[in-house]
Amino acid sequence: MSTNKSLFSNLKYDFPAGLVVSLVALPLCLGVALASTGRSDLLFSGIIAGIVGGIVVGLISGSSLGVSGPAAGLVVIVLTALETLGSFESFLLAVVIAGILQVIAGLLKAGVIGYYFPSSVIKGMLAAIGITLILKEIPHAFGYDADFMGDENFSQKDGNNTFTELYYAVRYSSVGAIIISVVSLGLLLLFDRPFMKRIQLFKFLPGALFVVLIGIALNILFSNIAPEWVLSGEHLVQLPVASNSQEFFSFFKTPDFSALGKVEVYTVAITIAIVASLESLLSVEATDKLDPFKRDTPTNRELIAQGIGNVTSGLIGGLPITQVIVRSSANIASGGRTKMGTIVHGTILLLSAIFIPKYLNFIPLSALAAILLLVGYKLAKFSLFIGMYKLGKEQFVPFVVTVVAILGTDLLKGIAIGMAVAIYFILRKNYKHSYHYKKEAHKDGEVITLILSEEVTFLNKGSIGATLEHLPENSTVVIDGTKSLNIDYDVLEIIQDFKNHSAPLRNITVETKGISDVASVGGH
Repeated sequence: MSTNKSLFSNLKYDFPAGLVVSLVALPLCLGVALASTGRSDLLFSGIIAGIVGGIVVGLISGSSLGVSGPAAGLVVIVLTALETLGSFESFLLAVVIAGILQVIAGLLKAGVIGYYFPSSVIKGMLAAIGITLILKEIPHAFGYDADFMGDENFSQKDGNNTFTELYYAVRYSSVGAIIISVVSLGLLLLFDRPFMKRIQLFKFLPGALFVVLIGIALNILFSNIAPEWVLSGEHLVQLPVASNSQEFFSFFKTPDFSALGKVEVYTVAITIAIVASLESLLSVEATDKLDPFKRDTPTNRELIAQGIGNVTSGLIGGLPITQVIVRSSANIASGGRTKMGTIVHGTILLLSAIFIPKYLNFIPLSALAAILLLVGYKLAKFSLFIGMYKLGKEQFVPFVVTVVAILGTDLLKGIAIGMAVAIYFILRKNYKHSYHYKKEAHKDGEVITLILSEEVTFLNKGSIGATLEHLPENSTVVIDGTKSLNIDYDVLEIIQDFKNHSAPLRNITVETKGISDVASVGGH
């Protein structure tokens, strides 16, 4: 089945998915904006980033299912940058420059970095994000909304962490929020049943939209039967509402180009460009793994799309953008098939912010938490852990380490730790399998054949050196490089040294096949 013939050919799947993603993205955009800036008057900067991430990046990107917007991973960077630069307008200039740097990186083919993340680490990232979503959304489901929706870090600014927040969520829970989240979760599970898909109405009405409407209705009902259960203020979506068009346009800001001479602006821009690019490439790899049609996203084009998105967002007052795995996962879980889903989500965010902001502010966060709890469960199913365990420790250990490291730190630090463990196993495997060791009986003594693999790099230097060192005295060794396409100078040097110096002292006869002398290699 083709899913790329036309942007509109799969609209019956992409429109409901885009609608669900927009509902999920709304509180995430607002939460990231509040956490990033610390200012309620800049909440709309998160919505601008979500709109640009959906429409602008969606149109340019080659990703079929990836959804972009403001990311929790950039919160600390943005907050620190605002303190360093002194004004939001100067920060916007840094976002524009960061976008230009990303475009340049894409044109220079730097997107190839995305292909070097091991599968075990990417799957660990997905599982960790799923578990993080569950742990972080439970407080919102209980009506304890001290932290912003979309927060991914283990440690909180108030001194608490992911696990202590669960204690406070139970201690300060809200009956109304619990009822709404339980009913919402039940309805979502019901909507996931195959028989519901056969009902004509629910082929087009996403379960998440139905859940949001029921959540609003229940909260209104509480005001009549149990006023103490009613959710208000921080327990609801809090989208800025403009009283007129002039006030609406005041939400948009422009960069302070007079700050072009500040060195700090370029430091911030480089930091944003690197972190945003890494997060986007990680999300691309993860999203492609979740894609039921197994399509590959062109990573260089993705960097260019993200760069243009950041230039656009910075020019009109938005936060920096990355591709975000939570929103991308919600898109996939909701049945999205092409990038029309992310474009629809951006368009709905834009139209909603213009025409119905006050109605969106009736949505309880506990209803949205139920949607994200289900997304988290689908990312971190127990079957994923069983499947990785069956692949052996070389896959399972980096996978588990990545999960634990992300849960205990944040996304990028966790990935770095997982990568270190995965690279250790890769080097270990490389160390063991750089050659084939063959021993055979011979009337004049023992003959040992070392058949080198196709690619012999400096990484194999240690294992080959150790093998040569432990060869028995008075033996004959044949080092066969006829099947090798490339043998690094480091390895050739070890072989040559052994042949000319170590072997004669131990009465070992050395024969080489298809291996150049070090002298000729050194002469290049």
